[in-house]
Amino acid sequence: MNWDWEKLQQQQKSRRPSGPGPSGGGGGGTPPQMDELINKFKNMKFSMGPVLIIVAILVILLGSTMVYTVEQREVGVVQRFGKYVRTTYPGLHFKLPMGIETLHIVNVDETRSAGFGLSTAQAEKTLFSSRPAAPSNVYDESLMLTGDLNVGIVPWVVQYNIKDPIRFLFRVHEAEILLKDLSEATMRLVVGDRSINEVLLIREEIASECRTRLQQELDDAETGIQVTALELGKTNVPPKVQPSFNAVNKAEQEKETMIFTARKEYNQAIPAAMGEAKKTILAAEGYALDRVNRAEGDAAKFMALYKEYSKAKDVTRRRLYLETMKDVLPKLGKKYLIDEDQKNVLPLLNLETGNRGVTK
Repeated sequence: MNWDWEKLQQQQKSRRPSGPGPSGGGGGGTPPQMDELINKFKNMKFSMGPVLIIVAILVILLGSTMVYTVEQREVGVVQRFGKYVRTTYPGLHFKLPMGIETLHIVNVDETRSAGFGLSTAQAEKTLFSSRPAAPSNVYDESLMLTGDLNVGIVPWVVQYNIKDPIRFLFRVHEAEILLKDLSEATMRLVVGDRSINEVLLIREEIASECRTRLQQELDDAETGIQVTALELGKTNVPPKVQPSFNAVNKAEQEKETMIFTARKEYNQAIPAAMGEAKKTILAAEGYALDRVNRAEGDAAKFMALYKEYSKAKDVTRRRLYLETMKDVLPKLGKKYLIDEDQKNVLPLLNLETGNRGVTK
């Protein structure tokens, strides 16, 4: 690069003062230091090296902001001046530099998890422990009120992935925070509809219902999150109420035992009494029917005899007498027939004490 040294010297002379110089002489010559500086500039030559370095740095910077790579299991979401324009998939891609287009890399195949009411050590022991979350106050987070107004500790873990990266990035602000809030609200809703015994005993059913409700809420909010699993930890009651809870459970068990015993005795006594009563009723009905039938038979027999008696009174009377004697005489034992005119019978017969039947 060449300089116009003559013009530069003229400008220097025009700037000199009119009075005497520092050397004691009149108006002036060029100071020795300035002459040396001018000579150095005359001998200096500028090369193209620094310019090329600057250009190379600019090219590298532009290239690094234009070229990007999307890895496997990932997608790239590109915005142009803040507006979504396209989605790119694994491979090498280009975009506009200098902040014109912005890139977001989202791992759509990663299994993420959020823990509620679990410390880090506890969350690592669960089935879903790829990224356990340890909240600041796990006790308050898992403390819930059940439907029968008892307090329970319900820890759980949610496992999820991103099924729609566009909704995940742009539809909801901080979708994962919303997931945690919706998960806690849904779990409290489900537990609030259950008794404390159900919370302690049927954890799988509660987890399944909570997962279904949570997924519905996430879909309604357009979060782009897919819940893959939800697991309940060991549910329990707070330590301060554990003795009272055990006492209540013991009382409930004693109550159930007494009810079972009473029902057993009831099932033994009541059917027996009902059977006895039915037996007595049937016997009474049978006896009444027998008496009625006998009375009706006797009445019919009497009416038949009366008809025959009215037709032939003497014959019928004799017949009745003979039939009666036929029934009575065999029951009298030994019988002696004596002429009614006979007297002093006792000396003639050695009558036994048991045979007192005498017929004249």
